[in-house]
Amino acid sequence: MTWFSAGEAYLPGIIDLNARWLASKPAVICEAETLSWSEYRERLGRVAAGLAALGLEPGDRVVVLMRNGLEMAEALFGTIYGGFVAVPLNVAVSDEGILTLIRDSGAKAVIASHEHVQRLADMGEELPASLAGRMIGHTGAGVPAEGFVEYAEWRDHHPARESGHPVAAGDECNIIYSSGTTGLPKGIVHSHACRAAWAYDMALALRYHGGARTLCSLGLYSNITWVAMLATFWCGGTIVVMPAFDVGEFLATIEDERITHSAMVPVQFQRIFEHPAFGEHDLSSLHSLMCCGSPLHEALKQRVYDEICGDFIELYGLTEGLVTTLQPEDAALRMNSVGRPCPGQDIVILGSDDEVMPAGEPGEIVGYGRLLMAGYLNRADANEEATWTDAEGRRWLRTGDIGRLDEEGFLYLVDRKKDMILSGAQNIYPADIEAVAARHPAVADVAVIGVPSEKWGETPLAVVVRGEDADVEAEALAAWINERVGKQQRVAGVAFVAELPRNPNGKVLKRELRKDYADTTL
Repeated sequence: MTWFSAGEAYLPGIIDLNARWLASKPAVICEAETLSWSEYRERLGRVAAGLAALGLEPGDRVVVLMRNGLEMAEALFGTIYGGFVAVPLNVAVSDEGILTLIRDSGAKAVIASHEHVQRLADMGEELPASLAGRMIGHTGAGVPAEGFVEYAEWRDHHPARESGHPVAAGDECNIIYSSGTTGLPKGIVHSHACRAAWAYDMALALRYHGGARTLCSLGLYSNITWVAMLATFWCGGTIVVMPAFDVGEFLATIEDERITHSAMVPVQFQRIFEHPAFGEHDLSSLHSLMCCGSPLHEALKQRVYDEICGDFIELYGLTEGLVTTLQPEDAALRMNSVGRPCPGQDIVILGSDDEVMPAGEPGEIVGYGRLLMAGYLNRADANEEATWTDAEGRRWLRTGDIGRLDEEGFLYLVDRKKDMILSGAQNIYPADIEAVAARHPAVADVAVIGVPSEKWGETPLAVVVRGEDADVEAEALAAWINERVGKQQRVAGVAFVAELPRNPNGKVLKRELRKDYADTTL
């Protein structure tokens, strides 16, 4: 006798159960509009029915190119609810990049918000023929753009599905493209079983609960936001979607909506502390904040603990499926650590010959567990490059990050493998130098890159954003840094910039900096 179908634990089933037992509870809030769980399920059912009416079959992929809003929350999860595969794209990508990703995904339909409808229309015949008659645009005016069906009219034209499409463990759930900080973005495929594991494990690790009211301030295409949304949906909580991150609105929304959780990146915390409204709002409703996406310098991390939220959790992870967390009770003695693997995950450190390194020794971080992606879309080469197979035949994910473990299994990040500087046959990790430079009171932001050197082949250059009213000179700052780092780590110079190039999730685009300073020889 079978009492329970595993499919009921995947996203379509969870949505149905929440709509049944939490019918009147808010599911999604955006600006002045609120959808209860029953209303939200109906909207998702209409999106699913609309895609089926366009001739899509379960497993077909749907590109979502939209601004944050209620409609995007409907499009993403309505696609999944119908058994289709959601492919959210970063709206900051160039038109050429968007076209490349649409083609790579093999999408059979696209849903776009009004800011991006014309971008797609201008691509004309360059778009795949499979999208003909399957382009949905939310203009908000009720008038469809040429070649598009108006979103609201299309969504409401067919009766909603009465339940989510049955899905199996290995069925594709979504494809999220990597940030592309080191090259062409890769499509990261998550199965339904993988996404259910993300929802459950992250809910536990990040301390979500049924009363969660989660503020989503980053793009809904980002896996950082997906972590927050999945954990909230799993617990039957409420997500509050911001159209865009604004510090004043962010702080006011925490107070007005009694926000309990949020997933953020370091640059957001930096902007919060710089904003004149900080300290003017009641943030006492916050239960837990998570930060990830790029390294969080110790001084900024300590300030978050002291001034914003006691249950602050730093997360190190990859969309591909490796996660560690530094829990608040562990942070005081290990402020520079990114914690230990979440339950059900395993990590080891590999040396240059793929040997497992002992505690204290740096090497590449590799991980194993149920959060791992199904693989990169259309990239057998990248899948092979990202795989380490152990003696038992298990396939581990190579992260490309350099780290070390202490005797108790806490992970410390050293740097990105691709960002390592080879100077005079010595490996230099920029993150070590950045951590020192960030302690200078005149430094608001810093990134260290390797530039050509006639003597050493490559040498460190510190690219610095000065704090407001700071007047430190490059030579003085370089001397200050060099007094506090090892002999091999000394910077050859300091370059000042107005801001560092970052992707929408806050990661510094070091490849852009290396391009800018490629002709600089020190």
